[in-house]
Amino acid sequence: MSTFKAPKGTYDLLPPDSAKFLAVREAIAAPLRNSGYGYIETPGFENVELFARGVGESTDIVTKEMYAFETKGGDKLALRPEGTASVLRAALEANLHKAGNLPVKLWYSGSYYRYERPQKGRYRHFSQVGAEAIGAEDPALDAELIILADQAYRSLGLSDFRILLNSLGDKECRPVYRAALQDFLRSLDLDEDTLRRAEINPLRVLDDKRESVQKQLTGAPLLRDYLCDACKAYHEEVRELITAAGVAFEDDPKLVRGLDYYTRTTFEFVHDGLGSQSAVGGGGRYDGLSEMIGGPALPSVGWALGVDRTVLALEAEGVELELPATTSVFAVALGEEARRVLFAKVTELRKNGVAADFSYGGRGLKAAMKAANRSGARYALVLGERDLAEGVVQLKDMESGEQTAVGVNEIVAELESRLG
Repeated sequence: MSTFKAPKGTYDLLPPDSAKFLAVREAIAAPLRNSGYGYIETPGFENVELFARGVGESTDIVTKEMYAFETKGGDKLALRPEGTASVLRAALEANLHKAGNLPVKLWYSGSYYRYERPQKGRYRHFSQVGAEAIGAEDPALDAELIILADQAYRSLGLSDFRILLNSLGDKECRPVYRAALQDFLRSLDLDEDTLRRAEINPLRVLDDKRESVQKQLTGAPLLRDYLCDACKAYHEEVRELITAAGVAFEDDPKLVRGLDYYTRTTFEFVHDGLGSQSAVGGGGRYDGLSEMIGGPALPSVGWALGVDRTVLALEAEGVELELPATTSVFAVALGEEARRVLFAKVTELRKNGVAADFSYGGRGLKAAMKAANRSGARYALVLGERDLAEGVVQLKDMESGEQTAVGVNEIVAELESRLG
């Protein structure tokens, strides 16, 4: 056994379970690729200031959870705790917004890192698929992204998730609400850290999960009562578009999300089968983020869906994904000449798109057929010296047990026909 183990709060993806994660990533990405979103990949670490400015210096992510470090050259970097700031930075750096086709629509998939107390559904290293639409202020864009996420989850067979929806207002109406909320919070019995947070970003206090805080928030002013006419109209159009698409949602006037950059539309996907870590994904509009990180005004909207939490949601609902077989054909060669001939046929099968594997290591027939069973292959090819002399290979159906002699030169065409 190895001396080393995976770091605390992380996990290894291993076959066969890793196939579920790949299937989930593919299902989430499929509607995006079908809707004009191009793939983007960014570094696993960025300048620490990118997240301090974008995510928010008062957020738990920046103050408590971010893996920050200084390089030998003195650069201050951080492992990315979320994807939006990195994607927007990359789009600005490459001047994608100047190509004349707004919004810039991007999707991504990768690992993210937060120093949190590990528990089921919350890891220090986790996987997300995300989407960002950069450079357009349009309720239809907000609705599109919510609908696409809903479509992805439905395609996986999930049904017990809920979409929570709220509006956080904009730079016109949020300051009025902020002042009212701060007045309310100052009257509560809160600890010094929470009071300090209330002065920097009072909306973050609404997102505090501690029961001692939540009890005191009863009767707190709600942002929806302070929305300006423009924000009310914008939010109502988002609601109408989602409803017209047949996507169910719940209005949640207390929904804040844990990042400072959100404006107007904010939403969360929750699954009640996951216990305390019920959020499987979420997002919203972030019209001011580009300016926060030194770019021009680029109203934008996006989301990120957790791959690991989506897998847990599938397990909670008892959904079994239909996964393609990793191996369709398993070849067993007995003897050196048979080994050479059959290996060439396996290579040909692979070139023709058939998933094929080979019995390596010179195993005997019994051990090799056990390996064929474990592989999950539908068919086994067995080639011995007598078969080779007759110019045939034994084709065994691993489900029925039926075995047929097929000409060595016909075996590729025969398997392609049988496998469709």
